[in-house]
Formats: sequence, structure tokens, C-alpha cells
Amino acid sequence: MRQSHSTGKLWQSATSLIHIVAFDQGSVHVSVQAGHKGNEGCNTMKSSLALMVFILPFICAQVPHWGPCPEPAVQPAFNLKQFMGRWFEIAKLPAQFEKGRCIETNFTLKTDKSIRVVSSEILKGELRKIEGTGVTEDLKNPAKLGISYSYVLPYSPYWILATDYVNSALVYSCTDVLRLFHVDFAWILGRTRTLPDSTIDRAKEIFANNNIDVTRMIASKQLGCDKTL
Repeated sequence: MRQSHSTGKLWQSATSLIHIVAFDQGSVHVSVQAGHKGNEGCNTMKSSLALMVFILPFICAQVPHWGPCPEPAVQPAFNLKQFMGRWFEIAKLPAQFEKGRCIETNFTLKTDKSIRVVSSEILKGELRKIEGTGVTEDLKNPAKLGISYSYVLPYSPYWILATDYVNSALVYSCTDVLRLFHVDFAWILGRTRTLPDSTIDRAKEIFANNNIDVTRMIASKQLGCDKTL
């Protein structure tokens, strides 16, 4: 649920090209800055390739795909106020940072129009929380939110692909890694801890129709959740 602070510092000090971005419930977002010209550019490329050896073990815990991120359609006429409130994780693509059960997120709209984001899970009998901030990154596409769990890190994508606001929501996030492949995350959320199988099947169909591979999607554990936010 939470990115290791020491790991983040190691990545940030390893090279100026690659930085870590926490998103949603503490996952890793890797992006690349512009390199230098001439010999410095060659050295930069060598450093980037060398660092890939370090990055790949972490990426293997996620869902890597060749090529750039897909560009899925998002919820039209998205209403941020209606989306606020408590959402339970029903299903997800495997994520190494989510190891607990009873995962949920509570969204609260603040007076400055930013969003207070509190995510929680129960792990080893303890309720663990992480708090972050969400924003609407593109006013023309209000369903494309950004979330950060640290004031020193940029916002990472949190796109609402579909929602009826009262029952379910489909969320997608994707990160390009050196433009060679991408790592993505997808969640089916519910206002209750369970959803009908037909709703889950329809959600997976929407992901698939947007070129998002959810064949590895797994059900989240929402049983015995006697602790709440």
C-alpha cells in the first residue's frame, strides 16, 4: 500500500533522468526527462539502460506490456461531486503495493477544489492508511484526475473510464517506461463491498474494448472487514 521511502530516495539519487511518482495507493510511476546532446547524451542513454536492470525486478511485479500506453475513452460529462465519497475495491490488476484486504478509498472535495484522498487496507490485522491529494488535471476532460501521495512528487494519472456514481466505477492508470513498454493498473470499484457478476463482466468488457488487458485481473478480498476508515 505504501512505497518504501528508502527505495524512493535510492531511485531519485541514482540518476536525474528517472524519478518516482507515488499514485493511488502508493504505486510507482517512472518517467523520463530530456537527455543531453553529444557525448553527454550517450552517457545518459548508457545510464538509463543500466538503471533498467535495477527497475525491471520491480516492474515484473506489475503488468508490463510492450509499446506506449493506450488512450482509453473516459466517462463523458464526468461529475466530480457525484464521484466523491467511499469506494470499495472489487477487482484489480495485480499490484505489488496492495497486499492487504478490505481496500477502500474515500474522496472528499475540498474548498480549493482539490480532493482529499484517503486509502486504507487491513494487513496483518492492522488498519493501514495513506492520505494524498487529487486534482482535475485537464478541465476539458474532468474524468482525467491526478493523484499524489507526497507533496514533493508530481500527480500520477487516475482516469475514470466509466461510472454511474451510485454503484460502480472503472479506474485506469498507465505509465510509460522509457517509451519501450508500459505498466498499467486497473480497478473495478463499488459503493458496496460486492457487485453482481454481470456488473464485473461488463466492466471487464469495457476495459477490453479500450485495448486494456484485464485477463490477469483478480478479485479483491472484502470479507470480514470489521474495521473502517
